[in-house]
Amino acid sequence: MGSVRWAFRCGSWTPSRSDWLLAARCIQREEKDRIGQFAFAKDAKSAMAGRLLLRRFVCERMGIPWSQIRLERSPRGKPYLAAPLKVSSDSGPELPAWSFNLSHQGDYAVLAAEQGVQVGVDIMKTTMPGSISVPEFFRIMTRQFTAYEWSVIQSAGLENQQLAAFYRHWALKESFIKAIGTGLGFNLQRTKMHLDEEEEEDWIFEESLLDADHHIAVALGPADRAGTAPLCSSLPPPTSFTLLSFSDLIASASPLTAEDPSCWESFNMKAEAPQRQRETHTSK
Repeated sequence: MGSVRWAFRCGSWTPSRSDWLLAARCIQREEKDRIGQFAFAKDAKSAMAGRLLLRRFVCERMGIPWSQIRLERSPRGKPYLAAPLKVSSDSGPELPAWSFNLSHQGDYAVLAAEQGVQVGVDIMKTTMPGSISVPEFFRIMTRQFTAYEWSVIQSAGLENQQLAAFYRHWALKESFIKAIGTGLGFNLQRTKMHLDEEEEEDWIFEESLLDADHHIAVALGPADRAGTAPLCSSLPPPTSFTLLSFSDLIASASPLTAEDPSCWESFNMKAEAPQRQRETHTSK
């Protein structure tokens, strides 16, 4: 069975005019319009990277030409392939269906995909909680974890180590929530693998660090509960995340729409806004 783990560092990506306009041409029109509505350039870059990661995966691993890829979102926001093509091997048997999921936070966008199982991925950057203390931040977030989980988080050591443990737990739970497609309204306390009083033994989790601050969790579960063998006996060893460049993202791309210069004008205005604000602040 196939397995894909890709990452793109959108935080340090400074697209040129030609790069951004090409990227905008290679995604669906409604995706381009949605990205254009983001108030901040960093969010627009993350969303653009996510769309390109997903389309590259569908094109290269599922064998669907870029121009024929039609992506939609479930009512809970999970991306899916509309009317996917059935791919069979040359020897006849139908191959297991792919499941895929995206996440972007901090400086990265990531994609995880697997054949024959459900997959969810979440990335979290360990950051200090701004203007409040770590204990106060934890107090505000009390309801998100069980008492036992809080005991593990708060016994991790120094405050930065406790924060890392907090975000690690958060990513693990979010990866599971995203795998089952439930959405952000799901109570995180329910995901201690006794979900609604039913023990969940068929799920396994992968954890990895992209760098010292970015933690990734991947949840893998049965695509069909009926008659499935334990995942641990059927999955290959965990796959490491591969860091892709912008050239990698568009290597198989083909433009879907005409060039729209206003896309760059809108993005560039957002990208330059922080610099203008710094200059204004300095001149005061």
